[in-house]
Amino acid sequence: MPTRNDLRNVAIVAHVDHGKTTLVDALLRQAGALGRSKGEGTDNDSTQDRVMDSMDLERERGITILAKNTAIRLADADGNPVVVNIVDTPGHADFGGEVERGLSMVDGVVLLVDASEGPLPQTRFVLRKALGKGMPVILAVNKTDRGDARIEEVVDECYELFMELMEDAGMDADALEFPIVYCNGRTGQASMTRPENGTVPDSPDLGPLVQTLLDTIPAPTYDAEEPLRAQVTNLDASPFLGRLALLRIHSGEMKRGQQVAWCQVDGAIKSVKITELLVTEGLTRTPAESAGPGELVAIAGIEDIMIGDTLADPNDPRPLPPLTVDEPSISITIGINTSPLSGKSGKKVTARLIKNRLDQELVGNVSVRMLNTDRPDTWEMQGRGELALAILVEQLRREEFELTVGRPTVVTKMVDGKLHEPVERVTIDTPGDYVGTLTQALAVRRARLENLVHHDTGWARMEYIVPSRGLIGFRTEFLTETRGTGVLNHNLEGYEPWLGDMRARPTGSLVADRQGVATTYSMFSLQERGSMMVQPGTEVYEGMIVGENSRPDDMDVNITKEKKLTNMRKSTSEELERLIPPRILNLEQALEFCAEDECVEVTPGSVRIRKVVLDQTERGKSKNRKPKPA
Repeated sequence: MPTRNDLRNVAIVAHVDHGKTTLVDALLRQAGALGRSKGEGTDNDSTQDRVMDSMDLERERGITILAKNTAIRLADADGNPVVVNIVDTPGHADFGGEVERGLSMVDGVVLLVDASEGPLPQTRFVLRKALGKGMPVILAVNKTDRGDARIEEVVDECYELFMELMEDAGMDADALEFPIVYCNGRTGQASMTRPENGTVPDSPDLGPLVQTLLDTIPAPTYDAEEPLRAQVTNLDASPFLGRLALLRIHSGEMKRGQQVAWCQVDGAIKSVKITELLVTEGLTRTPAESAGPGELVAIAGIEDIMIGDTLADPNDPRPLPPLTVDEPSISITIGINTSPLSGKSGKKVTARLIKNRLDQELVGNVSVRMLNTDRPDTWEMQGRGELALAILVEQLRREEFELTVGRPTVVTKMVDGKLHEPVERVTIDTPGDYVGTLTQALAVRRARLENLVHHDTGWARMEYIVPSRGLIGFRTEFLTETRGTGVLNHNLEGYEPWLGDMRARPTGSLVADRQGVATTYSMFSLQERGSMMVQPGTEVYEGMIVGENSRPDDMDVNITKEKKLTNMRKSTSEELERLIPPRILNLEQALEFCAEDECVEVTPGSVRIRKVVLDQTERGKSKNRKPKPA
């Protein structure tokens, strides 16, 4: 079959925070796509770090959320020009749909592994997907200059992971062979020779990685006899061109102004015209007259095109198989804001506006599903994990929506007539002193220990299989128990039979019993009952959570009580009342904190936790109401 030797398509995949985006930055910089290298010219060049993370949320959180592609121009060993399309994918398990979509665009992957942490749950996930597609893999051991680097052990762990996944996939593990490159993305260096732990590679640039990429990643192949077939893998928007569809051309040639057959996922076929054709060069898209097999392009002119659709020859339309992603495992409900403070902060508060925005999210996010509920102003959103859904809510909040968000729950399914729930593979790196405490905390969440390794550094690695619902609300407890030193990572492992009841939050809530303004005087007396979650002067209402009770039960409190003024003077009147600083929760922490009868009010100005039933009397009635016998 013919090949495009002037083209390579590769994805850089890894666990979260193993250095993918930084390595792509270095490749772009050394290929000249970012202009001058660091250290040359002005100090403003430093602002170009992590250029692939273009969203505000990505830069604030230091994570990649959306898969993006860029293109660099290189030369092979014979000096012939080669265009390398690089897809930068997220590392967090919650954005696995973006990873799978990125893999559908490429012919091979660079698997990046931290020289200290080694392969982690998301490493297993992305490698399983790549091997399942039969893609060649380049192992890049990154951050070799870390003081706690253990390069040789990490390579051995990667070999074990490859063998395990190849056996699971029914592949011949005896043919295990892949190139290993040692990298430091921050300094832009790579080498085929293993450096000493804690040192940088001996090469001055990323040349060895680039050459290995050109030698290992196959050039795209195509059937010259097949008609045009191109599949939509992502969507974008332009203020001038409207909706853009990002495609990989599998066969045939695509031209600007061409009439094509639009094959939709539901089977419908329509004739449409491509008004604009764009190719990627560096970080920008430039107009092109035509594009051939294997190229990644963007087209404009089809307003309602969706991910997974195929553009084909109108005289011989042959749709490609639709893109499939793993099932969602976590769900939340999103509805209108029903609190007494509704409409005071956001501009978009109606059910129609919220529904339209959620429908828009479904267009570009293949990992999310939306289901109707028994209420016309509330919808169930299903996704891969708490972080992915929290990112969606945060985006809505920044777009000035006001919402009521329910507590995260797991998505169950029936298998052979039995209820099954999702389970996660959890990897914990922690100082050895906290192993016993974490073992107890996970035992009540029905976790199953798979492996425990104590390192010479005094740290330990624990591997568990835990029900997904056991991890809801666990991260905050985990950080508290490990004094913020532990690292927790998890990835969906599969489904297992329902494991029974599980311990809920061991503490109750302090609930405001009236509307008003929180006072220092009242909070000073209440802080003995638990930890406060609001600042003095915060506007509160009946049913709003203002603190965490130290006991398991909820307690209704008057946080608006003011000190009575008298004409008597006390000797202690000059003493200041010292308040313990309140624990202000962000959106993710608030969702984790929620009990079954609580939800989160999200507005552009604040995040408030509240009871689902605000009225104190009604809550008491529903709590005392016994279920009717069957």
